[in-house]
Amino acid sequence: MVRTVGVAVVGFGWMGRVHTQAYVRVPHHFPGLFVRPELVTVADEVPGRAEEAAEQYGFSSATRDWRTVAADPRVQAVSIAAPNFLHREIGVAMAEAGKHIWIEKPVGVSAEDARAVSDAVAKAGIQGTVGFNYRCAPGVAAARELIATGEIGTVTHVRVRLFSDYAAHPQGALTWRYERERGGSGVLGDLASHGVDLARFLLGEIAALTADTAIFLPQRARPTGATAGHARAAGGEPGPVENEDYVNCLLRFASGARGVLEACRVSVGEQNNYGFEIHGTKGALFWDFRRMGELGVSRGATYQDQPVSTVYVGPGHGEYGAFQPGAANSMGYDDLKVIEAHNFLRSIADNTPHGATLVDAVHSATALDAMSRSAEQGTWVSLA
Repeated sequence: MVRTVGVAVVGFGWMGRVHTQAYVRVPHHFPGLFVRPELVTVADEVPGRAEEAAEQYGFSSATRDWRTVAADPRVQAVSIAAPNFLHREIGVAMAEAGKHIWIEKPVGVSAEDARAVSDAVAKAGIQGTVGFNYRCAPGVAAARELIATGEIGTVTHVRVRLFSDYAAHPQGALTWRYERERGGSGVLGDLASHGVDLARFLLGEIAALTADTAIFLPQRARPTGATAGHARAAGGEPGPVENEDYVNCLLRFASGARGVLEACRVSVGEQNNYGFEIHGTKGALFWDFRRMGELGVSRGATYQDQPVSTVYVGPGHGEYGAFQPGAANSMGYDDLKVIEAHNFLRSIADNTPHGATLVDAVHSATALDAMSRSAEQGTWVSLA
């Protein structure tokens, strides 16, 4: 018998919209799921934004105060898509109120924040899903399976890249994202957090790392009003950028493999250039988010001059079959969030975690804190 789960969305910028649209689509792609989301309430402090969301998407109510969501008995599950500095306060409050949470990465501005939310979720005995969406790509699932079955031998080294130009424009507004207190660790929390999760998801635990960071655009203009996404602010009062535009990190895995993780938010000419190259003793794997349904695969026994084939993922790889009937039909970013929503609701139905959890968020945040320390001290940092 299908039961209804009352859901709320806290923070209705771009990501809040993505979460809402994912809830709406889950029953279409996963009709066998035993729980169905019901849009109960939406919260956003910007005047009029929550009311507009309620009218557009059909939430039963709207509020400017997220605390009313925690107190609402109609709500059993909450999406937290608010800015980073609010993650800990909102996440802990929702957990203590007994609400299951789907929270966006990086879960706060430090590993301490992520751990506080994780501990609150564990203490309350509820489910907590984290927005590491790239691990949901069927191509990534296919790569993980090939690694696990030894198709490319023992993994020797990996390169993970996350290059974007979303902050490259010099008139990009000085929003909370660029402030240490409210945004945390800049490109580390925004992009490198995904890179750490991908690396762990595919290759296992990271044992140690050393990192270098840089700020390439040291000043930006303060916005004069509410912002969403990556707004521009020409002529506003200039202020300092306090967190990193760029990080380059060397990784040592517990398995003995080595890695490079590089991320930048001011890469002119790069739009969502996210992906990885994984090399093993018998082959290699190549994946690019912009060609999400393709996986470059080299395997065999020739070692030298071994060719790379393009494999089009299809039904049987991850959750691809819930979206398309055959290989080479495209999927998109929003589809990955539908998979996340499905994992979240399935976790609630089974009372068993599915997909990325708060424990994964703590591991990622711990690595990010280690990168910051390494960049400051110029040393290797152990994650053991």
